[in-house]
Amino acid sequence: MSTLMLRRAKTIVWYVAATCVALLTVTPLLWTLSTSVKPAGEILASGFRLIPQTFTLDNYEQALTTVPFGRYMLNSAFLAVVGVATNLFFGGMAGYAFAKLRFRAKQIMFYAFLASMMIPTVVTMIPLFLILRHFPFAGGNDLLGNGGTGLINTYWAVILPWAAGGFAIFFMRQFFETLPDDLAEAARIEGASEFRIFRQIYLPLAKAPLAVLGILTFQAGWNNFMWPLIVLNEPEMMTIQVGLAAFINDHQTDYGPLMAGTLVGSLPVILVFVFGQKYIIEGVAHSGGR
Repeated sequence: MSTLMLRRAKTIVWYVAATCVALLTVTPLLWTLSTSVKPAGEILASGFRLIPQTFTLDNYEQALTTVPFGRYMLNSAFLAVVGVATNLFFGGMAGYAFAKLRFRAKQIMFYAFLASMMIPTVVTMIPLFLILRHFPFAGGNDLLGNGGTGLINTYWAVILPWAAGGFAIFFMRQFFETLPDDLAEAARIEGASEFRIFRQIYLPLAKAPLAVLGILTFQAGWNNFMWPLIVLNEPEMMTIQVGLAAFINDHQTDYGPLMAGTLVGSLPVILVFVFGQKYIIEGVAHSGGR
């Protein structure tokens, strides 16, 4: 009887802890939703009251009209999708090379990629900016990278630095390590090239990890704020995260439109997770089976 009671107590504690974590996770979203439908006078006066006394959609109208919201959404979508494509392609190829090919200094290069993941992004921003600013033959620069703006104020400045991130390479390398080498050996005997082996044999087997990597990369690209703010100057090139900063100034913050814009701007990421969660579960189950 004591063992049964102990199990029930553990179950109750687990459910209580899970409920507390769920509430801590969901409460900020509920507060954001509540604030987005409150009039300005009620937002600060009502404190933490979740249910608004007066319901209004004016905040959404203001968020969509104060700034070119649609343009910002398209910019973010373009950069996020291109980031996904480059990370899946180059990260997949690099992961395959580190897992299945033999070449000099392979381990050293792989450990260098791992080390790059440990460096905070903010530390690399100034060197990256200088490299892009002095990129040869771009933006009016000469061979030595002087005389122009380089790749600054172009979408290339956002795409290139993270076209093949260290995490993408590490993630795909770990998956390709689990696949048998016999597949490649048989294809080589038949005269297939390495790229054909990668594209037609190993890549189709990596649908689940590629989907997971794509979802994570899309989320990171969509939520990127600091780097686009640094390298993009033209207002029509700004992303949605930078555009939301228009509701924050030195004197006041328009919480209603800001929360409304935040919710609308979060919809693409939420939809990607909703439709891609089965691939995440499949990837986790596949990894667990290994």
